[in-house]
Amino acid sequence: MVVECKSLGLYGLDAYVIEVEADISVGMPSFDIVGLPDAAVKESRDRVRSSMKNAGFDFPVGKITVNLAPADTKKEGPFYDLPILISIMQATGQLPPVNPKYAFIGEMSLGGTVRSVRGVLPMVIKARQSGFERIYVPAENAAEGAVVSGIDVRGVKNISALYADLTHKREIQSAKPAGLQSQNPPDYPDFSQVKGQFEAKRAMEVAAAGGHNILLIGPPGSGKSMLAKRLPSILPDMTFDEMIETTKIHSIAGSLSPGAPLISARPFRSPHHTVSAAGLSGGGAVPRPGEVSLAHNGVLFLDELPEFSRSSLEVLRQPIEDGTVTISRVSGSLSYPCSVMLVAAMNPCPCGYFGHPTRSCTCAKGAVQRYLSRVSGPLLDRLDLHVEVPAVNYDELSSRADGESSEQIKKRVNAAREIQHKRYAGTEIRCNARLTPSALKEYCVLDAAASKMLKAAFEKMGFSARAYDRVLKVARTIADLDSSEVILSRHIAEAIQYRNLDRKYWQNA
Repeated sequence: MVVECKSLGLYGLDAYVIEVEADISVGMPSFDIVGLPDAAVKESRDRVRSSMKNAGFDFPVGKITVNLAPADTKKEGPFYDLPILISIMQATGQLPPVNPKYAFIGEMSLGGTVRSVRGVLPMVIKARQSGFERIYVPAENAAEGAVVSGIDVRGVKNISALYADLTHKREIQSAKPAGLQSQNPPDYPDFSQVKGQFEAKRAMEVAAAGGHNILLIGPPGSGKSMLAKRLPSILPDMTFDEMIETTKIHSIAGSLSPGAPLISARPFRSPHHTVSAAGLSGGGAVPRPGEVSLAHNGVLFLDELPEFSRSSLEVLRQPIEDGTVTISRVSGSLSYPCSVMLVAAMNPCPCGYFGHPTRSCTCAKGAVQRYLSRVSGPLLDRLDLHVEVPAVNYDELSSRADGESSEQIKKRVNAAREIQHKRYAGTEIRCNARLTPSALKEYCVLDAAASKMLKAAFEKMGFSARAYDRVLKVARTIADLDSSEVILSRHIAEAIQYRNLDRKYWQNA
């Protein structure tokens, strides 16, 4: 007799329903798993056999065949240990028939306990969409799955507890979603600790208010990394939809903390400059999310930008423009969202003192231009704000007065974002940095003086079409911070000054 139970699998961000069928017949003892299983799935045979025996259940002697349908989809990972075990126990009569509206996910230990797996959140979402009433997941993943409403999520510690629940002897309590208030907010460093750098702090505020990419360039010790690491403290709070989107990606990557089943703070990812192109964009036989996707709805900080390999930097060009990264393999293509704020920091030359007012540059002839040329023009064009971070003087460093706090700056950022949310309500646009070319005409209205100034700058500075669009987007954000619906000349002037550095440093690169 063939029995079955339901489970779920993952392919990228998408989950799909899997039917786990088991048949036990008379014949030479064997245990075969079919349906395009990978090595981890094939190894379920040994885990299931040992866990059943060590938990006190009988493992059948005979020809066991387990089919994972649909058979034309590659199955990977240890998700199917638990449903395979349940199917075998039904086939041997040790369990009564399981409700077809129940689904099972989990990895088995040899002793019969259920271990955590990655990707529970997207699988629970798919289970609810597919009409399942209840889903059994590892106890460590229960809080993560309970974020999804409309489905009964039960955390399983071991086979014995699951057996007692399915036979109505002792019920497993449904998991309850963890309240956002119960999660400790991250302790970000504060902007009040930054001495001087008023222009750079203003640029960071503009970037945060509109979700813009920003490049910080200056000598060593001027505070570039210090500013970047404080950016999350002024970013607007995440919406619930953004939390779910971000948590799904981290769930698939297996990087969720057990104490924080729902990511409620914007991610801040800072990969080392030795990271590969696949590490940034994502990769693998079945592609996993890379750093640019793990930073979705947050910040991707690239310190010492020219030290990254050329291939790694160039792979970012399309993702930061489109907000999605597509990874193609022979088996198919996967797309991961990557709507990020790209923050980059760099020195102006190998020694770091090119253009310094008091220290001489010691680089050899041509070394400065070779160093700067590691950052290509097309990538530079995609960075909305180019900000010089000069060395801080003694008076600013020795001052005991605190600067403006992150809390004060964040109030202005939140006010600007609220204007944008109302303006773009009913559209897919979330912030000014994501304005489409067609939306620029509608939402970026300039007065006569601003239009005249932008035209003069375009002709004199030789802006590309992309640079023109980005100046408009930044000006739109500056106007929002100024609570102005129309973009004025002062807003355009400030936006233009954030596009000057490529002319200062890169004109001969």
